[in-house]
Amino acid sequence: MKVALALGSGGARGYAHIGVIDELQARGHQIVGVAGSSMGALVGGMLAAGKLDEFSEWAQALDQRAVLKLVDLTLHAAGVLRAEKVVDAVRDILGSVLIEDLDVPFTAVATDLVAGTSAWLDRGQIADAIRASIAIPGIIAPHELDRRLLGDGGILDPTPTAPLAVLAADLTIAVDLSGLEPVDGDPLPQFSGLRVADRSIDIAQAALARHTLAAYPPDLLIEVPRTVCGTLEFHRAEEVIAVGREIAITALDAEQC
Repeated sequence: MKVALALGSGGARGYAHIGVIDELQARGHQIVGVAGSSMGALVGGMLAAGKLDEFSEWAQALDQRAVLKLVDLTLHAAGVLRAEKVVDAVRDILGSVLIEDLDVPFTAVATDLVAGTSAWLDRGQIADAIRASIAIPGIIAPHELDRRLLGDGGILDPTPTAPLAVLAADLTIAVDLSGLEPVDGDPLPQFSGLRVADRSIDIAQAALARHTLAAYPPDLLIEVPRTVCGTLEFHRAEEVIAVGREIAITALDAEQC
């Protein structure tokens, strides 16, 4: 089938998108368009540019020390990270590619921090669009592009299905990274300050995703539990990709597709 993909935000949990895509392609489905927010934009952009395998290999080679080397701390920007080292690595993989020249239609969703609206980036340098979409509030500094100050797409549209409405697809699939798991009655967890912020963003994005998905419902929703890994655990690519593929197998088998 021809499949349109909406890939959600969720930091390192976005590696699960790779597993979902691997399973779709293994079943012979053709991905005819992709929209993504934050990490979903990064993975979706790599897919649209034909560089996903290369990105996957790079990500799975990252250990905790390598991730720390990519951290670009700053005390002078509107975020504790500039993310330029990460973006340099992304540019090394992608090269100088325009979105409008891609074989697969791609939209990176960001947030216009001045206008307070979603920004759909479907033209221009793909690396710039990804950089804007991954600007996690308070962590990665916003990105100035085309006289707009842009932040993380997950602020307003964590799982962007609306940009896919114009595509001629047999099946629209949304991959949401804020899935809930049932409370098991264990003692209350102990949260550090960073974990409280991380958890708060997860809860807000889960609520936003429910609203946006209700407005533009996909044919199939694949939910990745937010407990799969922490938002910033970018050294766990291999295991999170595997989890994404297993979840995709279950969801696709249930729909017989």
